[in-house]
Amino acid sequence: MPATPLRYWLALARIPGVGPRRAASLLDRFGAARAVFGQPREAYDGLRLSSDALHRLARPAWDAVEADLAWLSQPGHSCITLHDPEYPSLLREIADPPVVLFVRGDPALLRSKQIAIVGSRNPSATGERTARQFAAALSRAGLAVTSGLALGIDAAGHQGALEAGAPTVAVFGCGPDRIYPPRHQALADAIAGSGGALVSEFPPGTPPSREGFPRRNRIISGLSLGVLVVEAALKSGSLITARQAMEQGREVFAIPGSIHDPLARGCNALIREGAKLVESVPDILEELGALAGFVDFHGDSPAPQPVDAEAARILAHIAYAPTSVDTLVAATGYTANLIASKLVLLEMEGHVAAAPGGGYRRIK
Repeated sequence: MPATPLRYWLALARIPGVGPRRAASLLDRFGAARAVFGQPREAYDGLRLSSDALHRLARPAWDAVEADLAWLSQPGHSCITLHDPEYPSLLREIADPPVVLFVRGDPALLRSKQIAIVGSRNPSATGERTARQFAAALSRAGLAVTSGLALGIDAAGHQGALEAGAPTVAVFGCGPDRIYPPRHQALADAIAGSGGALVSEFPPGTPPSREGFPRRNRIISGLSLGVLVVEAALKSGSLITARQAMEQGREVFAIPGSIHDPLARGCNALIREGAKLVESVPDILEELGALAGFVDFHGDSPAPQPVDAEAARILAHIAYAPTSVDTLVAATGYTANLIASKLVLLEMEGHVAAAPGGGYRRIK
């Protein structure tokens, strides 16, 4: 078979037990992907390679490489290697950059100025709406939104960018031919079909795995100037992304929440650790302006509509933590029926959101 350089990069990405750091050590020692293969066994001394890895260095998995090349032959599919001048410069700076990036969509988008938006897979309706609004506004300001295509905040971030008519980047924790979760097939297709990019360091055919998602997270933060966390519990995977971003020297932003809200505890913890507290899109743009060399900002999320006097009085007694109807009856003297009708109005006009347990909380 023709021994093109790309084949050797693909073979390197498929060596068992050789992750990004060990692959980088091989490249440092031998200089090029082609030179990594076929060396005398003693040439690999000190690299702590397994017998399986040494076997594949002597006999590359060419059948699997052919499958990779078949995927790459399809329209809109491409591969960027670590030594490629088109490789994203910010990602190359991290401690363990991927050896290859499989891309469906526009690979040039990976070199654009990006902001990651991550958070809970089970967000509140308010959190989901906040992520969409921030994503749309940040997209209009000239930043590409990057996330992981997961349920919840990730998907809301991608959708907000698409609603703003902007491209977005989705990073996979599995092969580029696997959509995870499967219910996001239509979202993935919309991203790839709207000038965006679906990206993975894993070869085609790689199934989702527990190990794959932390590796994905470092790419999300590595591609981005900063990471915005919207709703996260204390054990949320999005906190891993945020802390990796800190280690990579990226900016970390977090939207605070009530001390009573479990979905706010992760964001509040990040703020205690030094993340920037964010209440509006300009908070992010001010921080990133010097780094990104922009800002063409066309406005934040839509302002709430004015309300009548009764609704305004009710709104004045609704806290940013959940507030019950009984509390509002006692505070205003209005009947429960009147308050219920005004709460519907306030929710429709973007002032409040329903909270667990039947209460409401203020969002504007």
